[in-house]
Amino acid sequence: MNSIKIRTKRIDGKTQIRTLISHPMEHGRNIDKNTNQPIPAHFIQELTVKHNGKVIASCAMGASVSKDPYFAFMLKGGEPGDKITISWVDNLGQQDSEEHIIK
Repeated sequence: MNSIKIRTKRIDGKTQIRTLISHPMEHGRNIDKNTNQPIPAHFIQELTVKHNGKVIASCAMGASVSKDPYFAFMLKGGEPGDKITISWVDNLGQQDSEEHIIK
């Protein structure tokens, strides 16, 4: 699906992890202007961040998060060559995952 963009930056012995996820994040209360019908809820429920396979953040989310959400995390440590993996699962069962190597 390729909905995840990841950027990392080493800062004073830490690693800044930034991610932008392409997702509609519909809460189910908006009305479609063409059909005048409610747009069904469609939002990310779980976001997971891993460092070299170990979960370092797991976020439970709801419908109130905005479209195309941006997240930033600060990891203590992290070395060039380490792998960051970010994945999500939404309320419709869709999912995506992306890997990034720290430089």
